[in-house]
Amino acid sequence: MVGKIQSDLKEAQLKRDEVKVSTLRLLLSEIHNVQIQKGVISDQDIISVTQREAKKRKEAVSAFRLGGREEAAVKEEAELKILESYLPSKLNNEELTKLVEEAITEVGATSMADMGKVMSAAMGKVAGQADGTTVSSLVKERLSGQS
Repeated sequence: MVGKIQSDLKEAQLKRDEVKVSTLRLLLSEIHNVQIQKGVISDQDIISVTQREAKKRKEAVSAFRLGGREEAAVKEEAELKILESYLPSKLNNEELTKLVEEAITEVGATSMADMGKVMSAAMGKVAGQADGTTVSSLVKERLSGQS
């Protein structure tokens, strides 16, 4: 996956796409930092770094819009779009619900007290294809319905 990001960076440099160049350089830098910490990194680690960077951009867009800085918000949105192209496609609600129900069955959850176990199992299955907030709300909904 790093190879694809590096080749896309070279292509962006040739096209003089400044936003893409700076976004990919930052992403590669963050991936390199994780690699230094862990030694060997997996594709899942790279996805996690990319998700973290995308989340930062989403928060920045909101903050800039609240502050009336539309130009900065548009730049952050452009960077977000670039980062999202390196993330796995998002699961639709039906697929996500099915995975959550599988996780509930897998851990034998019967009440909200089992939420941590279910979240752990569900996030393992989701693997970057949905955000934790969405998964959490689905798990709560399912577990509170079982009580």
